[in-house]
Amino acid sequence: MKNLLLALISGVLLAICWPTYGIPFFIFFAWVPLLMMEHNIAKFSDIKKKKLAVFCFSYLTFLIWNAVTTGWLYNSQLPDGSKSLLAVLFPVLTNSFFMALVFLAYHFYKKSQGTYFGLVFFVAIWMCFEKLHLVWEFTWPWLNLGNVFAEYHQFVQWYDTLGATGGSFWILTCNVLVFYTIRIWEAGRKRKSLINNVLMTAGFIILPMVISLIKYYNYSPETVGSINVTMLQPALDPYTEKYQKDSLTIEGDLLKLATENSVLQSDRKSKIDLYLSPETSLPGPGSISEKGFNNSLLINNIKTFLSQHPKSVFSGGISSYYVYQENEEKPSTASFLERQGIWVDEYNSAIQIIPNQQLEIYHKAMLVPGVEIFPYINFFKPILGDVMLDLGGTTRSLGISEERKVFANPYNKSVIAPIICYESIYGEFVTGYVKKGANLLTIVTNDSWWGYSQGHKQLLVYAKLRAIETRREIARAANSGTSAHINSRGDIVDELPYGAKGALTAKVNLIDKETFYTKSGDFLSRICLFVIGALLLFIPGRKYLTKKK
Repeated sequence: MKNLLLALISGVLLAICWPTYGIPFFIFFAWVPLLMMEHNIAKFSDIKKKKLAVFCFSYLTFLIWNAVTTGWLYNSQLPDGSKSLLAVLFPVLTNSFFMALVFLAYHFYKKSQGTYFGLVFFVAIWMCFEKLHLVWEFTWPWLNLGNVFAEYHQFVQWYDTLGATGGSFWILTCNVLVFYTIRIWEAGRKRKSLINNVLMTAGFIILPMVISLIKYYNYSPETVGSINVTMLQPALDPYTEKYQKDSLTIEGDLLKLATENSVLQSDRKSKIDLYLSPETSLPGPGSISEKGFNNSLLINNIKTFLSQHPKSVFSGGISSYYVYQENEEKPSTASFLERQGIWVDEYNSAIQIIPNQQLEIYHKAMLVPGVEIFPYINFFKPILGDVMLDLGGTTRSLGISEERKVFANPYNKSVIAPIICYESIYGEFVTGYVKKGANLLTIVTNDSWWGYSQGHKQLLVYAKLRAIETRREIARAANSGTSAHINSRGDIVDELPYGAKGALTAKVNLIDKETFYTKSGDFLSRICLFVIGALLLFIPGRKYLTKKK
């Protein structure tokens, strides 16, 4: 019962930390009850199947954490309009399972090599697990620990140096120090050791926050100019309007919003440099052929609109496809349509449209597992069949751009990063745009699949971390909300509420200086991977030396 209670406490503490409803400061000791549970079972319990007990108790902790923080996935709807139980059960149960396996690995190592090396292993392996969640096809970094301060961004301004992965390392280390302090006190009851450890732990928690607050209040960006941006928010229901409504009607509403907001609200004499529309804002049902862009009525309508607003650029999201000729090399994402007898790739894309210039296009690269990508399709499809979730989008894996791409504006100094929805969760990934020359981050998104829930709120505040990491301002256009202007300190300067139809105009600064994190990326994760290798090699080496002795 004691171990069950400890597992429950950790689960609740982790859950109540999370944005956008929680208090993140519990995170510094949220892992401690779980670590105490493992220590109790390993050292003092007479349970026969200790490994199974550690796995089950930790699974309960992670199940609570995942269910509370991402339970909003249940708002996803199936084609018949019913709630999608699979949409929440699969990620919650699977991610909890992966987390419990990682914690069990810590238990194995600690049992083999002792508490000190075990705790180092715990920090390193969890960092590697989070890195795995940033790169593999089951990618789900929603609960990476560094995200916990997304709403309290004033305390993590040093993410411009170490990124959100640095935040994860900080949090894990603080929990280890708290646990170690408790264990030292339990073992020796020495007041001096307790005071020293408490002071060291408190310093490790408080000092980065103090440094961050100093950076926050003294930060002054070096800009290379600014542009006026109109972020369009059509507020289309993704289940009943966005993919069913007539394409020309959808476009007409977008251009009407653009026309009504063709000057900066704070300065009626200033024209708009960039019109930004949400993810897959065109064409509505179906998609646009990339070979027929020049003949597309939808795209030509936008060019006509731009010709009436000289030196303005339109950028936003579209659904597109590419049909391969028989002699063309086909990527693994291409699908064969038997009825038409053709090979085709479908994309979730971002475009830039300028009259009399070639259209620029970028294909979303970080795809949502189960919705936009069938993870490890060659292995799982023969076993599972077609189990992709139909949320009004695709039921096949989409094609991607292998490298980041930026859109340069010929009329000013702006170079935008066309970030598409889910991509805004990935820190090092976003730095790829900045390395290509982006001095402004734009995010086009459709996060209204889950209604008015924590889903769209969390995705919005995660973007604030990208602003800090890269020290770039963000213009965010969302289908139903929340469209927002975020400055390079992570402050939401202005926003358009969820569910509101309209447009947000903002004067957005351009910044071209690269941060340390932009240059180095998640180097702490790579160091931890090296540490894991060293710790694993230490096991046979230690056995050999012991045997020789």
